[in-house]
Amino acid sequence: MTTTAHVPRISGRLGRTLHLRRADPEAPIVVESREPLVYMLCEAAELEHSLMCEYLYAALSLKRSTQEGITETQLHAIEQWRRAILDVAKQEMLHLAINANLLASLGASPHLTRPNLPQPSRHYPTGVTIALLPFSEAALRHFLFMERPEGLTMDDAEGIAAMQHAVPHAGAEEIAPHLQEFATVGHLYRSIADGMTHLSVKWGEERLFLCGHEDEASGALFGWPELVPITGLNDALRSVETIVEQGEGVAGSWRDAHFGRFLRVLSGFLAERERDPEFEPARPVLPALVRPPATGEQATLITDARTARIADVCNVAYEVLLQLLYRLFSRVDETVAQVETLADVAVSMMFDIVEPLGDLLTRLPVGPEHPNHTAGPTFELFYEPDYLLPHRRAAWIVTSEHLALAATVLQPEVASLPELAAVESALRDHARTLEESAG
Repeated sequence: MTTTAHVPRISGRLGRTLHLRRADPEAPIVVESREPLVYMLCEAAELEHSLMCEYLYAALSLKRSTQEGITETQLHAIEQWRRAILDVAKQEMLHLAINANLLASLGASPHLTRPNLPQPSRHYPTGVTIALLPFSEAALRHFLFMERPEGLTMDDAEGIAAMQHAVPHAGAEEIAPHLQEFATVGHLYRSIADGMTHLSVKWGEERLFLCGHEDEASGALFGWPELVPITGLNDALRSVETIVEQGEGVAGSWRDAHFGRFLRVLSGFLAERERDPEFEPARPVLPALVRPPATGEQATLITDARTARIADVCNVAYEVLLQLLYRLFSRVDETVAQVETLADVAVSMMFDIVEPLGDLLTRLPVGPEHPNHTAGPTFELFYEPDYLLPHRRAAWIVTSEHLALAATVLQPEVASLPELAAVESALRDHARTLEESAG
């Protein structure tokens, strides 16, 4: 199913910034067996995960005080933009969880890994690079491009788009999955929905959906009523529609979806810039990594030793969080109480470890080679394969050890950065909880 979005009428500077137009109908993606369906869901999970990191990075780069050279009125506007971006990031987390349930319903494991960023997209026909960008007009235009409704085309931010490339479509006779082009996130998910519908008719629902509600995560764990166990086609289609509606809206009504939210943020930002051309809402964040990319591509590196250590503690905590979510969504042999502990610790870590460390990093120097520039959370993953540690007790103890070690690495920095004391304490508390709950 392909829909055509209404091209919005946008005037003024915002209209000159964005070039929106109707797109040609998107080509269908062929799904004739389970493997291409699982493959597409994994591709969607990587994209949702990467977008979530992009949005978190942009939100964390925003200034938080009038002492950073902004007025009270500007700070109020910035806080509104920050909340809007974080709300979208939280919905991307929900989409990842829904995606994990969809995979589980098909008999597959969750897919929470992704390539490190920046990463040239292998999926979009325009070859867009997924990158960590501080809040700016270019970043917002990029977000709008990524979240644009199906049936709508627009230009990505200058400097973000890569070279065009083409990928072949799969034929009905092919048994192994391979990459197929999709134009928008909505196009990908609607193709997944069409594939599930087709296979349900071809095989029967009982053959396609192999796992029951006891094998999937419940929304009660996270306070997400939209996260429901998937036991048949209707559940699956409702879950896919939740993702599409939150991202691009219902039948072209995108104003309250991610696209519309980012459009309002960009409109507000441009209006503030009209009033004060010197207005800069973001800290002087320079996208930089702790270590060179494995792809061999050029990247700015964090050379300040203290900043690099804190960035790596943030990375370790983020990786442990993913390991906990793998255990939770895989539902291997944890008790109900242990599953609840996994959810509680994972959610808490986002707020008492990852977010405060990410905010702090945007105030710490990149290094002497880049004076007056600060770093940010790098969201580097040390292992690209999936993170499921296979043995329950060992998995809980290993993740506990990682957090305890991260606290030990962070402890010497507390003297010069007292705000790290709360993070160190949270790391030790979560490590202790996991150790005591290992069974």
